[in-house]
Amino acid sequence: MPEQLPESMKGTTTIGIVFADGVILATEKRATMGLMIASKKAKKVYQVADRIGMTTAGGVGDAQQLARILTVECNLYQIRRSRPITVGATATLLSNYLNQNRYFPYYVQLLVGGVDEKGPSVYSVDAMGGATKEEEIVATGSGSPMAYGVLEDRFKPNMTEEEATEIAVRGLKSAMKRDAGSGEGIHVVVITKDKFQIFAEDTIKKYLAKTSA
Repeated sequence: MPEQLPESMKGTTTIGIVFADGVILATEKRATMGLMIASKKAKKVYQVADRIGMTTAGGVGDAQQLARILTVECNLYQIRRSRPITVGATATLLSNYLNQNRYFPYYVQLLVGGVDEKGPSVYSVDAMGGATKEEEIVATGSGSPMAYGVLEDRFKPNMTEEEATEIAVRGLKSAMKRDAGSGEGIHVVVITKDKFQIFAEDTIKKYLAKTSA
């Protein structure tokens, strides 16, 4: 019997939530390389358009390259058509690019979320280019089973920004407790028609304190 190769350990947790006025995109900050924690400050949320963000799980280099490509394409869309790209069109653009490269795939699992003329929405996009619109909540990465336990228990339609942020932080906190590939800190972005806001560390600490109460 051939010797079994050690299992490759890859990990992260990313969350997308649609609330009444916008979208929450949230991730933790740990990047792993096998059994080693390669970074404690990994960036996993990218702004690709004025009111659209993308979260990343998988290979760091692949994710960064896709973020750069998508940002350029969204800007070109704006220039050529004199109007901002929609969230759905951004997800389709990313899906097409990944599908064209399926024989030499990018090892990623992505969320694209934001607000456009149709309102807030989040799409999940896999490495082969499959894109799915998520109506309420979505989580990706090795910590997603723990995160889903919190999200599905606490989510309700038309949540406020405050409520949605709190359950996103709760979901990440739960994943970080049980998933070895998730940890170090939390990154939260709120997108509405009026803002693309990255929460400061002090704000995250306040939400973490609420989850401990």
